[in-house]
Amino acid sequence: MKICILGAGALGCAIGGVLAEGGHAVWLVNRRQAHVDALNRHGLIMRQDGVDRVVAVRAATHCSGVSLVDGPIELLIVLVKSFDTREAIESAAPMLDARTMVLSLQNGLGHEDVLAEVVGRQRVLAGKTYAGGVMLGAGHILAGTRGKETFIGELDGSVSARVQAVADTLRGAGLSTEVSENIIATMWDKLLVNVATGALSAISGLPYGALYRVPEIEECALAAVAEAMAVAYAGGIALGTTDPRQSWVKAAAGLPPEFKASMLQSLEKGSITEVDYVNGAVVSWGVRYGVATPVNRALVACVKGVERSLLMKKV
Repeated sequence: MKICILGAGALGCAIGGVLAEGGHAVWLVNRRQAHVDALNRHGLIMRQDGVDRVVAVRAATHCSGVSLVDGPIELLIVLVKSFDTREAIESAAPMLDARTMVLSLQNGLGHEDVLAEVVGRQRVLAGKTYAGGVMLGAGHILAGTRGKETFIGELDGSVSARVQAVADTLRGAGLSTEVSENIIATMWDKLLVNVATGALSAISGLPYGALYRVPEIEECALAAVAEAMAVAYAGGIALGTTDPRQSWVKAAAGLPPEFKASMLQSLEKGSITEVDYVNGAVVSWGVRYGVATPVNRALVACVKGVERSLLMKKV
């Protein structure tokens, strides 16, 4: 299958690299020229269990650089930051045809609606992945895909031939993938995992190994997840998660101690985070359903403060 990863940062490269190893024609799109140059010149270097391996991939800084000589993209996996979704999918339009499937594996909520507005709801698949990655350098990542689950599904809950085909493609490349008949609930279950660690890692600056050794951080994480669960229940979401501790434990399962949450990785690169689409989504839904979310509201405020501090240092 011809696959393009739109937003090939650490996680996008981890997934794209595994798919390329599985024999698929993979294009990685990332705006950083140095990263793309390294990928094209030396291949993608993936570190797993302390061992580096090189995977041949093709990369471009913009969708216009993706070759269509061998046909349009069959599967577009969207992994750009939430706030870049509309611009990114609009730039990808020339690569797509009527058969192209567009799969979001982004953190947070609401991306599918943005994608559907641009490419049509009939093309869009939704999904969530517990896989992770950390950028070690240009063209070099720490991959956290082994044993990490990915769930995908049709927005209407049907189990179609095309979503089964995508799941088979991911599974065939070694990614543990299941088709969900209730992808909205699945997305909320993944949101709870992001709520557990993302903002707290960003605020503290701690990788997972150190983060999980601070009892006060664990207590705050469980409170934030409990709030999010209350909001989901108020919205009629049939969660698979029954205890906040499940999300806390799942967030770090199978990942090395040096792994960093994506929000922390964003701050370390001098970028804003996706907090509005994670903890901020909990706050917004809480307002909608009349559920108080003081812990998540405080976490959003703290992350925003760190972002502003970084911005002031740049001036």
